[in-house]
Amino acid sequence: MSELKLSYPGYVCAPYLHNIDSVELKDSWIKSKNIEKLFFATATFSIDSQPYFTESANHYLVAKFRDNHKVGKELEKHNQDKISFVFDISDDLFETEKEAETNFISVYYLEYGESDEDMMEIASLLINRNKIENAGYGHMETFCTIPTKFTFPYSKNILVLELSGEKSYQSVKKYCDQTRKDANRKGLAMTSLVSLSILESLK
Repeated sequence: MSELKLSYPGYVCAPYLHNIDSVELKDSWIKSKNIEKLFFATATFSIDSQPYFTESANHYLVAKFRDNHKVGKELEKHNQDKISFVFDISDDLFETEKEAETNFISVYYLEYGESDEDMMEIASLLINRNKIENAGYGHMETFCTIPTKFTFPYSKNILVLELSGEKSYQSVKKYCDQTRKDANRKGLAMTSLVSLSILESLK
């Protein structure tokens, strides 16, 4: 018998290259019941993560999904020469309702496999940040027609923050940097992977 694989919700970032694959993927996700939210975003990769993702793009379709298996099949069908990222959320740290629209998604990796106690400490730190709408912990999978030169060693320790507010990109980035520094002062090695600044909501 084949092994039953669990499905997870999460986020996907697919490069928007103004080609047929990008357009078809966007149209499919706009119609899909699997996609809760869909954005057009600018991506800024950290200095620490850049060596691992040299085939990254500047602009991405960013979607919040319900089932990672369905997203994976679509990315296999529309695989491109720039990297797509899937962040599966296996642990919801918390979720709150904000009146403001999502305007920023920040992705981090933890350099060590954190214990349950560590994750509780991270959650207690993040929940007091009034701009953070959702926080989830999980793992990352990538899709690209070009093999990566280096294997990213922290793909099982991914932290995704969804933020809302009216502040500028620079202001929210500074807010996230301060949150990361606060976590690191507590001994939690939290490093920025990519920042996604929302330009337009598509769904």
